[in-house]
Amino acid sequence: MRPLTDELSSHDRLNAGANLGFAFSPKKGDHKDRPYANRCYINRPYEPSEEHTMAETASKLITQNRKARHEYHILSRVEAGLVLQGTEVKSLRRGQVNLKDSFARIENDEAWLHNMHISPYEEGNRFNHDPTRKRKLLLHRMEIKRLLSKVKEKGLTLVPLKVYFVRGRAKVELGLARGKREYDKREDIARRDMQRDIARQLRREG
Repeated sequence: MRPLTDELSSHDRLNAGANLGFAFSPKKGDHKDRPYANRCYINRPYEPSEEHTMAETASKLITQNRKARHEYHILSRVEAGLVLQGTEVKSLRRGQVNLKDSFARIENDEAWLHNMHISPYEEGNRFNHDPTRKRKLLLHRMEIKRLLSKVKEKGLTLVPLKVYFVRGRAKVELGLARGKREYDKREDIARRDMQRDIARQLRREG
């Protein structure tokens, strides 16, 4: 903290603090009979360090649904929280999860994830979970209504694209998707094969 002025009264200090957006406080131990009694000091706003900001936003990928990217056109994406049991969280941290054949559905104004396989936790004993039980998804009510209307009106489906941790909390990325036709799939395969051949040729020439 640094001195602002020696001439401000207590009333002036309060007004100055309100106008500048800072909180003012006298130096600890000040008394009226001391020269610095009427000084005021700026308590500067807290600015998180770059390392602290990065730690808060860091995420850890657990698994991806590669089959969904092959089977569907992904039109939009949304992040949802996952309601899990303790043994499920421990298995997730070990990467023991599979999204193959999983899907999401709106039921009674709530979002649920079906068929996601989380392997039993080895030390879970009798407290272990059912590997493929349906699991509740955490979404805002307006988001649930929006997704439900899209699914009903346009015949779309909700598929999980990936599972990851954000600040220690399990999240799932849902895709609002439309199924690909057979010729779309063949085109995708042909495009990937061509890209693979080009990459191989470039490595040879390099």
